[in-house]
This record gives sequence, C-alpha cells and structure tokens, in this order.
Amino acid sequence: MRRRSFLRLSAVLLAGLWLTGCASPHHLQLSPKRSVAAPQTGSGQQITVVAVDGRDSEVIGTRSGSAMSTSTITASAHELVPRLQAEAERAVREMGFNPTTESAQGRPSLTLTLDHLGYERGQSRPVIDEARLEAVFIAEAVNGGNTYTGTYTSRRTQSFAVRPDRDTNTRMLNDLLSDGLDRAFRDPELGRLLAR
Repeated sequence: MRRRSFLRLSAVLLAGLWLTGCASPHHLQLSPKRSVAAPQTGSGQQITVVAVDGRDSEVIGTRSGSAMSTSTITASAHELVPRLQAEAERAVREMGFNPTTESAQGRPSLTLTLDHLGYERGQSRPVIDEARLEAVFIAEAVNGGNTYTGTYTSRRTQSFAVRPDRDTNTRMLNDLLSDGLDRAFRDPELGRLLAR
C-alpha cells in the first residue's frame, strides 16, 4: 500500500516537473550579426543612424503554439535595440559613411526599425513538430527632400522532434534576424540615396 502511494506520488511529481519544463518561459538574449558586405557608396559623409523597436510586444510567441500558454518566448527591446544599432552603424561605416547618433538639420539619416519578430507553431506530424519564424525590418533613408523606404522579410520553417530549448531558439532567431539585416543592407538604394 505504501509502495503504491509512493509510486503514485512519484508519477505526479514527474508529470508536474515535465509540465513545468514545457511551460517555462524563454527570455532570449539575441545578438544578430550581418555576414554580407554592404555596397560602398559614401565618401565620409556623416549620417545619423537610429535603430528602433517597432513591435507591438516583446513577446515573440509561445513554445507550445497556444496563445494562452505561459511558455512565452520574449526578446526585450532594451537588449536587442543596442545590438541592431551596432550592426546598422557597422553597415553604414562599410558603405563609406561616418555614422553618428546625433541628429542635425539637413544631415542625411537612416532609421532601421524591427517591425515584426514572430515565432509560431507550424504543422504537426507524428513525432515531428514545426516552428515558423518571421522577421520584418523597415529601413528608411532620408536625404534632403528625398526618402527611400525598404521592407525586408525573412522567414524560416524549422522541423524538430524535441521541442527546442533556449539555446536552440536563440540560435534560430539570431540566424533569422541576421538574414534580415543582410537583406536590408544589401539594398543598394539605401546607400545611393544617402550619398546624394
């Protein structure tokens, strides 16, 4: 009788631990990096560079795919925006400009906005689950009375047999954001407008 109670209690505890593990939130510290060179168009001009978070929420999605789940995946703006700022400044420097965060009358500017970052559960098949990731950047270059706005979307679908842990989610989202940055700063029109 005592052994049966012990086994029942053990089963309940193990189930509770398993559910807690599945329901635990993931707070990701993302650090995306560009891997593609930006086209060179500048000749040392000073450019105001600003990175901003335009998302509605810092919650990217949930690990379970359910909107009501407590297993949220978040990336905070105060950690992510400085990384995006650094990458935007590095790209502008590669373009041949001199980046600054100070704005000035008449100075050309580039604003990089993270408009969307999403993590959704895709189709489920026997034993296999799927995560669908999407990132959208908007880059706006302004010079004089001219403005150029580009929208750059990266999408990834990742299949897995075991639900991704924090490190795997961090790696997947870093790859996604890095691809979005590559797409944005590979656009020759940004540099052309800033160089006018």
